Amino acid sequence: MNQRFLAALAVTALSMSAISSALADDSKSYTEGTVSEVTSIRTKPGMFDAYMKWLDTTGKQLREDEKKAGLIIDYSVYAVTPRSPHDPDIYLVITYKNMAALDGLSDRIEPLQKKIWTTRDAAAKAAVDRESMREILGTELIRRLDLK
Repeated sequence: MNQRFLAALAVTALSMSAISSALADDSKSYTEGTVSEVTSIRTKPGMFDAYMKWLDTTGKQLREDEKKAGLIIDYSVYAVTPRSPHDPDIYLVITYKNMAALDGLSDRIEPLQKKIWTTRDAAAKAAVDRESMREILGTELIRRLDLK
């Protein structure tokens, strides 16, 4: 046989082998990780320190109780420099193990909230009081993707 023909046949065989191995690895290049709830907050004028005090006391107590109960993995507070008067100055981030951790979450958190606010009316009044310090601009869920 001709040497050129054999060389072309060898190159074709190698190419087909590379293509078939690439096609055989049809798996995702990531695994789904934790889920974080990111809430954008804009504190009202002059209320930044008051709201941070609430986060450091009542807010922290609730998050620590949720952590101890295994409802959340972690929580964080981030200060940001707003680009405009309509942008947040704080991000609240709560991290959950996965999306399934959100199923029935309010029912599992309610007993922890009752340790702080004994009735639903008291919890509702506290929510109204917090709104005098801040405005929630929005909340989104983000999922971590762990590359393999």
